[in-house]
Amino acid sequence: MKKIWLVFFIVIMCATPIHASDNLRVEALGAVIMDLETGRVLWGKNEHEPMSMASTTKIMTALLTLELADLNDTVTVSARAAAAPEVNINLRTGEKLKLEDLLYALMLQSANDAAVAIAEHVSGSVAEFCRQMTLRALELGARDTVFETPNGLDAGQHHSTAYDLAMITRTALQNSEFVRITNTLEATFSSDKRRYHMINRNRLLREYNGANGVKTGFTGKAGHCFVGAAKRGDMQLISVVLASGWGNKGKQQKWIDTKRLLDYGFADFNYYEIIPGRVVATTVAVERSKTPELALYYEEGLRLPLTEAERMSLRVSIEAPESIMPPVEAGDAIGVAHVYLGQNLYADINLVTVKGATRHDFETSLMKILDEWFSMAGKFE
Repeated sequence: MKKIWLVFFIVIMCATPIHASDNLRVEALGAVIMDLETGRVLWGKNEHEPMSMASTTKIMTALLTLELADLNDTVTVSARAAAAPEVNINLRTGEKLKLEDLLYALMLQSANDAAVAIAEHVSGSVAEFCRQMTLRALELGARDTVFETPNGLDAGQHHSTAYDLAMITRTALQNSEFVRITNTLEATFSSDKRRYHMINRNRLLREYNGANGVKTGFTGKAGHCFVGAAKRGDMQLISVVLASGWGNKGKQQKWIDTKRLLDYGFADFNYYEIIPGRVVATTVAVERSKTPELALYYEEGLRLPLTEAERMSLRVSIEAPESIMPPVEAGDAIGVAHVYLGQNLYADINLVTVKGATRHDFETSLMKILDEWFSMAGKFE
């Protein structure tokens, strides 16, 4: 059978006016704003460039700990942990604390000694914990990230990218314990030796409507960094700024950069149902079958955050054969829908059947009769 491939276009409109992002000013050397639901990058600046990321490292430290350990564990502080440089909470060798409390110290006060104590408790050593951090980050879509410390102090090849940090944070924000800890403004707890009071250093939580994360960072090599997050309505955004500057100017600039990114995301993007779930995309003829045609459904729906200009440039190209030969099973992928934003391919979605079709012609009918005859004959031998 000769297959003829047809291409149908659902063209909303092609238009590419100037985007507001052309005027978005961000001083950070590396930056990104990402939609959590879809993982779509709404705007980026050197977002795949490897850079030092300072204490934003601790996002991965906290996430891995929550995934591997029990918050009620008791942690005994080692001499190595107690010797960690500032920023620290002056843990003492042999001191015992609850693991959950160390996470408060890690995420609210950015305590380097807490990071080492956590790593040693969870994985037996800092080196093993960092190895697990790197592997887990790769699983989450962080393609150019290497962890050599659990606290973000500059060492060896320790680096990440704005995009990778956003991908890590995307998973972290889906962990309710992570969100609870990082959004705590103040925490008080005790070890077996003394009492601690932590104040969250994340100014965004107090200064930005809808803020719900995440982590500051600074080293001499990385400059001032920040991974932020905010939710308004059903839209959850993640911002990352790396090297927003040094000194007091950089310290302030990371907040300015972050707010500009989040403002842009919330102001310019809205969700649109590009494909509303498993609906019929087209039909295909079935040859030599009692089923003359089959409906092809989109395998999954697609909802995207788009600017108005992007929405106007959207098109969906449906590619499917004119006819097919049975047998066909329910769930078979017969075609594909190509989703374009302007001239750029954004996604491919399979077109699948929800029903099957069997072959029915003289040859198959004869073979079926013969099979049944031989089957019956065998019973009387």
